[in-house]
Amino acid sequence: MKKLVYTMAVLSTFAFAACNNTPSYKINGSAEGIADGDTVYLQQLDGGNLIKLDSAIVTNGKFIFTGRQDTAVSRYITYVKGDKHFFDELFVENGNITAFLGEESKASGTTNNDIYQEFKDKFSSMSKELNDFYMNYKNDSTLTDTQRDSLDNITNQKDSLIYDMVYQTINKNIENPVGYLIFQRYVSAFELNQIKSLLEKIPAQYANTPTIQKMQEHVTLMNKTAVGQKYTDISMKDPDGNDISLSTYVTKNKYTLVDFWASWCGPCRQEMPNVIAAYKQFAPKGFGIVGISLDKDGDAWKKGIKDLGITWPQMSDLKYWESAGTKAYGINAIPATVLIDQQGIIVERDLRGDALTKRLGELFQ
Repeated sequence: MKKLVYTMAVLSTFAFAACNNTPSYKINGSAEGIADGDTVYLQQLDGGNLIKLDSAIVTNGKFIFTGRQDTAVSRYITYVKGDKHFFDELFVENGNITAFLGEESKASGTTNNDIYQEFKDKFSSMSKELNDFYMNYKNDSTLTDTQRDSLDNITNQKDSLIYDMVYQTINKNIENPVGYLIFQRYVSAFELNQIKSLLEKIPAQYANTPTIQKMQEHVTLMNKTAVGQKYTDISMKDPDGNDISLSTYVTKNKYTLVDFWASWCGPCRQEMPNVIAAYKQFAPKGFGIVGISLDKDGDAWKKGIKDLGITWPQMSDLKYWESAGTKAYGINAIPATVLIDQQGIIVERDLRGDALTKRLGELFQ
């Protein structure tokens, strides 16, 4: 009998020890600019909305979150009061995490948080350098056009370096939660071949997620509408409510530029003078443009056409990003262009500025 009691006691001790050794996380937080007694929250981003999962009271400038997390997940520590809005995105994963919440929030201490914080620091530093460089010459009226073009080229090179860093970080970390998260955030910045390369390396635990499935569908669509492929015809309404089709203009013009834009799109409005200049120069030679607007307000669309001085045919279904045009050509950022020849073959995609004029000059030689 004593032996049985002893055995049960030993088992109970082991069970208690096992319970104490269950993996858990502890977020040791410090706050700056947050009063003692105020509340900070641990939140999850779901469909564009933050959902509160846990809360902690700030005491002596400190706060703590504890729990258990089977797999690393992206979460936010937040504080909003009056005009103070502090957010820190971090990975909640088992281990001891150190978090700082304030104007420059940070998190470290566990594998994924260390990787992610290093990335955020690099991205922030490179972006600041780029912005400072650009702002230093943007409003300098003493610069010649040649000097400004040279500085614009340097700006573009610096911008490319940033996104090369982003790509390399994803490529290096594609099998962990950090790479997967950054991939989702920046996928629209990459070329099709880069996206395909990363998708080939996606591990099984992410391969069937809705996000990755959507990327795979996007790649399939982009392959279908890549340079050298047959164009996809689209029919929509013109500003007067008449039905028009892209095919009408493709068969009529030697080359037709499909210009995806919207009246609410700042970069589109900035690019429009370049498009207008190209149209004036090459229209007499057989160049045409068809605008496909992602507007959702018909009056705003018509006003944008008038204000910008657009004179070529326009079409829209006023469905914003759900436009039939975006779905047909895999458009996820505007301005965007697709250049089609008279036989209906896609010649180029995403020509802008000087690149558009240069390519048209080659084609109309």
